[in-house]
Parts: sequence; structure tokens; C-alpha cells
Amino acid sequence: MMRKSYERFIVLFSWGSFLFLSAILLFIFIYLVMRGGGTIGSRLVFGDVSPLDALLLRQRVFDGLLPAIVGTFVLVVLAVGIALPVGLAAGIYMAEYASGWIKKILSALFDVLAGLPSIVIGLAGFSLTLFLHKILPNRIGPCLLISALALSFLIMPYVVRSTQMALESIPLALRHTAPAMGATRLQNILYVLLPNCLPDILGGAILAIGRAAEDTAVIMLTGVVASAGLPRSLFEQFEALPFYIYYISSQYANPEELQMGFGAALLLLVLCGILFVFAFLMEQLIQRRMLR
Repeated sequence: MMRKSYERFIVLFSWGSFLFLSAILLFIFIYLVMRGGGTIGSRLVFGDVSPLDALLLRQRVFDGLLPAIVGTFVLVVLAVGIALPVGLAAGIYMAEYASGWIKKILSALFDVLAGLPSIVIGLAGFSLTLFLHKILPNRIGPCLLISALALSFLIMPYVVRSTQMALESIPLALRHTAPAMGATRLQNILYVLLPNCLPDILGGAILAIGRAAEDTAVIMLTGVVASAGLPRSLFEQFEALPFYIYYISSQYANPEELQMGFGAALLLLVLCGILFVFAFLMEQLIQRRMLR
């Protein structure tokens, strides 16, 4: 009787927590829609420029959010593209090769890296920018590439830990099947272990996408500005939605500008949703191919 009551309490508490968090998220979304929904339209994205002229790069967008949207998308793709292969390799090493005191030291280092405030990562990226600018004067300064590199270090622990935990959770029977048939350790990892835990690894990549899309402190110190236009090179400054939201919320001149900040927050949610859906579709595609 006591055990059933305890299990019932756990179930009710879990459902209550789920409903509470869902209500908070719904409240935030409704609040953003109420404050910034009126600004959603072509003018918010393209400003006074014709959408066709802006998309065909005939005219530059000065008072719209198109450069910030494109800059955010390119930044996230670059950061995840850098962090994913490195984090995947590090997670494989942690799960399959590292042992003893080496594994303990590396685990502690990754935990410290995961717990570092983003402003510290930003300062490290800023220091790297100063170092490169000193070595190559007038060639490299705060830019999109430095921001992507710094942001990749911020999200890399998520990829490392998700890869490591996914590999370590594979049952021993499956882990030992290929080596028993003569496969090498590398062949076992590439053809047996990774395909079976790839959906879990992609889950870590999805979390990394969300972390990269919302951060402001890192990019604020490494290359983002308020008005840079569409990113034309990896070595130029750029615009991003998180920085725009921060900039408008702290220095708005009138209620209309603040309302545009809420509209930018909605666009950021939409952009993150598109990236999440794309990652989810990729995960489903990989799972279907594995089942064939």
C-alpha cells in the first residue's frame, strides 16, 4: 500500500511538473505574441526595401532584420559544424579508448568547460582576436569566424557528453558481437556502435543548436555589431538576432523600437524551431535508413 502511494505521488508530481513548465512556456510565447506580434511582417524583416530586391541583393537592408536572421543562421551552422565532428571524436575517445586517470582528468575538464559562463568563453575569443590581430595586423579582427569558433567551444561539451553516454549505454551483447566475428575496434565503432546510437547523438546536437542560437555574450565580444549588413565573408563582422534583442531592450528610444525587439524575439523562436525541425527530420531519416 505504501509503495503504491509512493508511485502515485511520483506520477502526479511528474505530470504536475510537466504541466507547470508547459504553462510557463505557453505564457512566455503568448506574451511575446501580444507584445511583438503586431510587428511581424515584411517591414520587420526587409524594412523599406522591396523583399525581392533584398533577396536578390540589389539593395542593402538597413532598417530590417534580414541581415540579423541570415547572420544568426550562418553563425549557428558554422558553430555546430565545427563542434560536431570534434565533439563526436572526443566522445568516441572518452567512451571507447580513454581509461584510468586520463579519463578522469578529461571528464573533469569537459565538466569545467560545460560549466563555464559564456562571458568567459567570449573573453577567451576576444583574447584570441587580439592575438591574431597582433600577428596579422589589419587582416583579422572581430569577425564571424572567431565568433563561430568561440561558440563551438561553448556547445562542444554537450556533443561530447551525449556521444559518450550514448556509446556507453549500448548493451554488452551488441558491443561484443562484431569483435567476436573478427571485426577490429575501429570497425566495431564505425559500423555497429555509432549507427545504433546515432539518434541519441543527434539529440545532443539539437541541444547544441538551441544553445548556439540564443547566446549573446560570446558573440558580443568576438564580432557581432548592430549594423553590418549581410555577412559577405567569414572575416567580417556580422549581425545576429540575440544581440539585436539585447541592444534594443537596453537602448530603445521609443515604444515602437521595443516592440520591434519583441518581434525579433519571435523571429528567433521561429528560426530555432526551423533548425530543430530540420535536425529532427535528419534524425528520422537516419533511423529509417538504419531499419532498412
